[in-house]
Amino acid sequence: MTFALGLLPATLLLFGVPIFVVLLTASVVALAFFMNIPMTAVHQNLFGSISSSGLLAVPYFIFAGELMSRGTVSLRLVDFVRSFVGGLPGALGVTTVGTATVFGAISGSSAAAVASVGKVMHPEMKKDGYPGPFSAGMITSVSAIGIIIPPSIPMIVYGASSETSIPRLYAAGVLPGLLLAGVLAAYIMVRARVGGFGSRSRPTLTGIASAMQRAVWALGAPVIVLGGIYGGIFSPTEAAAVACFYAMVVTRFIFRELSWRDILDCAVTSILFSAQILVIVAAAGLFSWILTVNQIPQSMVAWIVSMDISAWQFLLAVNIMLLLWGCVMDPLSAILLLTPILIPIVDALEIDKVHFGIVMTLNLAIGLFTPPFGINIFVAQSALRMNTKDIYKGTLPFFLVFVVILGFITFIPQISLFSMNALMFGN
Repeated sequence: MTFALGLLPATLLLFGVPIFVVLLTASVVALAFFMNIPMTAVHQNLFGSISSSGLLAVPYFIFAGELMSRGTVSLRLVDFVRSFVGGLPGALGVTTVGTATVFGAISGSSAAAVASVGKVMHPEMKKDGYPGPFSAGMITSVSAIGIIIPPSIPMIVYGASSETSIPRLYAAGVLPGLLLAGVLAAYIMVRARVGGFGSRSRPTLTGIASAMQRAVWALGAPVIVLGGIYGGIFSPTEAAAVACFYAMVVTRFIFRELSWRDILDCAVTSILFSAQILVIVAAAGLFSWILTVNQIPQSMVAWIVSMDISAWQFLLAVNIMLLLWGCVMDPLSAILLLTPILIPIVDALEIDKVHFGIVMTLNLAIGLFTPPFGINIFVAQSALRMNTKDIYKGTLPFFLVFVVILGFITFIPQISLFSMNALMFGN
């Protein structure tokens, strides 16, 4: 059994086999050679894993994000944020942070923010004297806020895997996301002042009003989605469907930037991406069931308890593990693979599962721009047409900022739980 559930998947991962194939192969080998269970359990658990209504939100949010990421939505958001912060040192950098945060609240996708915001901001920062590696590293890293600020697809997957309330996860992600954005903006202002780059422009009421008028429809998406969820009007899945309809109306009839053919193309792209996610969900569900049947999580809980380890020691070890894991695996695969193993230990140590979900999501967000396989790095390389080595160099200071904030959020759970209690009214 150790071979089927340990050595075999580790070997396949080293050879670069897709994660869903790794999980499915390991599960089938375990059932066929080490367990006295009919093979019908394979398809029963595969389909059972994706029958959760909460997972319906995933393709909806992907489609809404795909619609809103095309056309001039990112440009409108840039102008809106810049109209407020133009007088600050490093105004373009601060605008990038603000735009990535708002764009994340619209699309829930970090990679989409890198491509959309990066294509608008990178040429402007280059003209304004920003060092190339610094601006590229900024765009690559700050876009990771997109999976911490709700609506977040990784949070949906974590919630479904750990049986944790998705609205509570969303509420808990608000304050950590804003805190992270604020600290990143402060770092950029200090760096711009010390480095002597970046121009300023005094904000005017006319400029703010004009930018707000152009961006108001783009800003409506997160307001409707989050307001509907926390106002008790929508469930997260219903909110995702409303977001799709809203994005289609705005991009087709108000902005008039997408044709029906473009919308169909967005739908096809969303279907393919959703299929990639859900096939991993299905395979991970089967693998998780096999782990549970063989009492592996229970054995790990007993081992951890026998070591008399404290909650903070466990969280420190998990942070180190997830930071390393995020270097080689995308967030969704990591969440699906590790959550069934870690959650029983989290419960045994009486750690709040909502807080742990934020810690896990932030760890894996850092992995999005960490060498060698951070997906944001490859998207930035394509969108910004820069050398990978320069992007690696530029992300390093932002990595350190993220890790510092990760430490605060990990060991001060009130940061996450405060916004959850405030938005959920303590219920």
